[in-house]
Amino acid sequence: MVFARDTEANLQAAVELVNSARRRDGQDALASIDDLDAFYRRWAYSVRHDGDDAELAQVHDARAVLGRLWDVDRDEAAALVNTILRDASAVPFLTRHDGMDWHLHATVPDAPLATVMLVETAMGVADVIRSDEYDRLRRCAGEDCTAVLVDLSRNRSRRFCDVNNCGNRAHVAAYRARQSTD
Repeated sequence: MVFARDTEANLQAAVELVNSARRRDGQDALASIDDLDAFYRRWAYSVRHDGDDAELAQVHDARAVLGRLWDVDRDEAAALVNTILRDASAVPFLTRHDGMDWHLHATVPDAPLATVMLVETAMGVADVIRSDEYDRLRRCAGEDCTAVLVDLSRNRSRRFCDVNNCGNRAHVAAYRARQSTD
């Protein structure tokens, strides 16, 4: 394990959130309140969830902010993380709940879901930056893919996203290229 369990979960949730708008088929995977409800349950959030159009719009805005973390260098990411944490008046604290051992939270219990998403991602990215591992936040190497990923592999070998089947597409293209030369 490269990072603490909650850091890895926060980063992976952020990847899914950002990629929800970067699908090859052009569909937004967080287009509806039902989609947001499913995302909320899948990532086991334990915070306020209003389940309305206003919350969905706030999450879309948060998604755009978080997507910028994959577009900037480490120093710019640090500034963006600091802005997110400052704007949310984040104060980190250790907590245990829902069967999870000690982990960090940094928002008040009734903070809006979008704020929690921003702050939890910022806390995770702060760990990545402090560990000088920012190169683990990557863009997919798939042709014409704009999706993002976090490489948590030991050997730093992850190149493709999970959302657009890019790894499989690249392997099929390589196979076909080999077959055509035989």
